[in-house]
Amino acid sequence: MAETQTGESVVGLKDDAVAALLVAESSEQLEAWRVEFLGRKGRLTTVLRGLGSLDIEQRKVAGAAANHLRVELETLFEERQQQAISTRAPAGSIDVTLPGRKSSLGGLHPSTQMIREITQAFNEMGFQTIEGPEIELERYNFDLLNIPAGHPARDKWDTIWVDSESRGDMLLRTHTSPMQARVMETSDPPVRVVVPGKCYRYESTDATHEWHFNQVEGLAVDEGITFADLKGTLYEFARRIFGASRKVRFRCDYFPFVEPGVDMSIDWNGNWIEILGAGMVHPKVLEGVGYDSSKYTGFAFGMGPERVSMLRNDINDIRHFFANDLRFLTQF
Repeated sequence: MAETQTGESVVGLKDDAVAALLVAESSEQLEAWRVEFLGRKGRLTTVLRGLGSLDIEQRKVAGAAANHLRVELETLFEERQQQAISTRAPAGSIDVTLPGRKSSLGGLHPSTQMIREITQAFNEMGFQTIEGPEIELERYNFDLLNIPAGHPARDKWDTIWVDSESRGDMLLRTHTSPMQARVMETSDPPVRVVVPGKCYRYESTDATHEWHFNQVEGLAVDEGITFADLKGTLYEFARRIFGASRKVRFRCDYFPFVEPGVDMSIDWNGNWIEILGAGMVHPKVLEGVGYDSSKYTGFAFGMGPERVSMLRNDINDIRHFFANDLRFLTQF
């Protein structure tokens, strides 16, 4: 079996995992085993992430073996848990001689984990993390982003409007981009921020779409910022999240608030997968908040952390993130 760039083979990993599971008895030991071998940063996940270092034929063989091993280890783990439960004292009995145990604590939601990892990557590149309101005004959600009333680009967002007696321009934000305008209105350049948060759109759900989802927005504005800065920043982000050897591709795309606009894809198992949209901040957006577009330039980007997590963790349906199924949530 070919080894990945971590130097660990699937066969060797299986032997270690089975041997360690056989001696794990308490719930704490079983949980420690799960984290070590099946957790988000566990040894099996590390092997899967290292498949990119193999050639295509080796990658197919090693990938199939690794995925088969995951199923096998999950089955063995569930059987071992049931064995541990069956050997415990009868329900209701108390052994006062046993030492005290810490209460079982919950964990972070997988979306929260990915948001923190993404924002940390940009924090280390000099970006500040901020948040904004989920109930937004039409002015910030559309008008100040070069999407005035009647603009055909508004058709791209299936907006959920808020029924308010006091005003008729309130809505559930369709993207985190309104914070671009809010930040620039209240601060002078240089600006470097990332904005995580929940967004809402009135649309049908399927394996890759939800009516509510998270986004992470990014904005940098200063004198002399160029498209090369945008590419360099996002390339470094891809390396931090998906591995040091990850290849990226930029293609032209359209977003009303940037010009030019691009989408960025990563090379994932031999296929180009789009993970975010980006571009240079449109001069009208800069001028709308009082910036001198002849002096300042900037770039912006936005991505869905759930979709990034789907790639990283081989998840095939975005609806799992919001179904509150503990069998899914406790895998991370």
